[in-house]
Amino acid sequence: MKKILIATKNVGKLREMTAALSELPVKVLSLTDFENLPDAVENGKTFEDNAKIKAKFFHKLTGLACIADDSGLEVDALNGAPGVNSARYAGYHADDGTNNTVLLNELKKIGVEESPADYRCALCFVDNDVEILTEGKVDGTIKISPRGNGGFGYDPYFYLSNGKTMAELTPTEKDSISHRGEALRKIIPMLRKLFPK
Repeated sequence: MKKILIATKNVGKLREMTAALSELPVKVLSLTDFENLPDAVENGKTFEDNAKIKAKFFHKLTGLACIADDSGLEVDALNGAPGVNSARYAGYHADDGTNNTVLLNELKKIGVEESPADYRCALCFVDNDVEILTEGKVDGTIKISPRGNGGFGYDPYFYLSNGKTMAELTPTEKDSISHRGEALRKIIPMLRKLFPK
C-alpha cells in the first residue's frame, strides 16, 4: 500500500487531513511517526511557497510521497498580518495561546476591536516527478472576544457570516467550509487518479 506523509505535527491539521485522505487506498503517516527529523525552513513569501518548501523537503528526506500545507490568518486592519507567520506570530515554537495574545495586543495597539479577515491555505503534494498545488480561502471577521472550545489556532476569534466562530463548529461543519477543507476537496480528486482503488 502506498504511504503518504502528512508534513505536520499539528494535531488539528493532522485530524482534518487524515480524514480527507481516508477514502484513498493509502497508509497515512505524519511527522510524529519519525524521530529526530529536522524542521523545514519556511522562508517563503507566500503560503504557496511554504507548502512547496515543506512538501519537497520531507519528500527528499524520507523518500515518501508527501503532502504539506501552509495556512494562516490575514487580518485587514493589520495589513494582512500575521499571514505566513501565523504559526510563529509569537515566535518559533509558539502555541495557540501566545499567538492569540500577540494578535489581540496588535489590534489593541491600533484601537481596533474587529476587522475583516480571511483564513488561507495552500496545499502541496510531491512525489518523484509529481507536484500538485491547491488553495482554499474563507472570509470572516476577527473580533477580540473569543467564543467556542473547538478548532485550534485563531478559531475562537474568527467569526463567520452566520455569527458563529470557527471554534463553535463541529469538525464536520468546519471541514465543509474551511480554507483547508476547500484545498483538500480540490486535491483529493487529483490524488484519486494517482492512487486508484
